This record gives sequence, C-alpha cells and structure tokens, in this order.
Amino acid sequence: MTRRTGSSERPDLPIAVVLGAGGMGMAIARRLGQNHRLVLASQSAGRMEARREQLEGEGLDVAVVQCDVTDPASVEGLARFVGGHGRFRTLAHVAALSPSMADWDTIWRVNLVGAARMERAMLGLASQGSVAIFVSSLAAHMAPPLAPALRDLLDDPLAADFLDRLSETVAEHTPTQAYILSKLALNRLCRRAAPRWGARGARIVSMSPGLIATPMGALEFANQPGKIDLLDRTPLAREGTMLETADAVEFLASDKASFITGTDLLVDGGIGAVLEFSGG
Repeated sequence: MTRRTGSSERPDLPIAVVLGAGGMGMAIARRLGQNHRLVLASQSAGRMEARREQLEGEGLDVAVVQCDVTDPASVEGLARFVGGHGRFRTLAHVAALSPSMADWDTIWRVNLVGAARMERAMLGLASQGSVAIFVSSLAAHMAPPLAPALRDLLDDPLAADFLDRLSETVAEHTPTQAYILSKLALNRLCRRAAPRWGARGARIVSMSPGLIATPMGALEFANQPGKIDLLDRTPLAREGTMLETADAVEFLASDKASFITGTDLLVDGGIGAVLEFSGG
C-alpha cells in the first residue's frame, strides 16, 4: 500500500453531490463534507478550482465537475463521474436562478427542467440510504391553486414540448411568475418522485427557505422593495442565515430523518404562516 502525506482523501466515505457553488451551496458543502466525500458541481468553471482549494484547505475531500443542468449530456456526464468514484449517498441540489438573475425561459430551464434531469440522473445511482434534497423556496407556498391543465403540464417538465406548451398555457411571462411556478412544480416533483426513490430504499425531499441572507437574497431586496414588508412581518424578525439552511439540509440528509420523504421542509422564520392566516 502506498502511503500519501498531506492529503485529505477519504475513500471510506460515501459521496455527496452539491450542485451550486454560491454562498448557500458552499455552506451546505462544508456541512456535508464532515461525513461525505464531496463532488462540487457548478456551471461556473472559473471559480470551481478556487472553491476546491478552499474546501481542501479546510480538510475536506473534494472533487469538482463542471455541470450545466440545461444540457442533458452535461448532467449525464456528472452522473457517470459520480458513479465511477464510489457510493452515492446524498444530493444537495442548490443551483437555481432568482427573478432578478434571468428571463422567463431561462428560469424554467434551470429551476425545473434542469432539476428534473438531475433527479432522474441521481435516481440511477441511488441505493439503500441515499437521499436527494432539492432547495426550493417560500415562493412555492405563495402560488395560487393550479388549474388542472397547468398542474398536469408542470408535472411533466421533461416532455420535449414542455416550454412551448407552458408559454401557451401561462398568460404572464415574467421572471417572477416563472420563479414562483417553477418552485411550486419542484416541490411537486419531489412528492411525486418519492415512490421511485423508495423502491431503491432511498428518499427525496425539498427544503424551502424563506428570506435568507445570501448574495441572491440581497439582489432580490434591491430589485423588489416589497420584500422588506415580508421581512417586517416575519415572526422571528430577521433573515435566516446560510448556516441555518445548512442545518436543515444536514438534518434531512441524516439518519435522523430516515422516515422523511416526499415532503417539503419550510425554513422561513414563520412568514409563510403569517401570509396564510392573514390572507397574504
């Protein structure tokens, strides 16, 4: 056996895939890296190597893979990489675009279609004890009831004509509308996928943050002044932190959540309850 020095490699640990290398993704990666080997995936190739060096400098076992969730071949490539490097245990799908970051079409391609591709790809690697956690949003809980035709459409995001049919069905083609509906559909995806993950002894859940102090959140406050009202009405009277979202993901990934699947965990400081019982 060849001994290596100065290495944080942990071949004995299972793999956690963290998709999204922003602030929340990095907080979650640090937490999952305590008991996983990390595969950090992002479309942003330029900062991936710096992220890897940063995490390895903290003692974590990290590999980085460039992955564009809007490209089926890229998603398949990530799955092949993970499958060739050990036992897949956890997916933390953090990658998403907020209303201020992209247009209607791109938000759908990333937030829902890309997430659905990733779910299918990781399902092929899932085994007893695996778990997929998709970071959603409080916005999913603020959507109006869906008409049956729209509901059925949103439940089939990998259909070849999905985006064309969506444009014909939904009247308001704004980034905000795309964000709300894509996150609602993401939560539904996790509920609908629970039986196929369960058939492998695995789990799938969503986690919906409310107002969280992230760079993306700050951008939305700047571009949507009405969000200050939501902060003022939040029962805990503050934004959440990225560490608190990492706490939630860590719990959902752990054996302590071993009977939790096909559901959403709302991490919002109580504002969802305020909106529900105050009528908005």
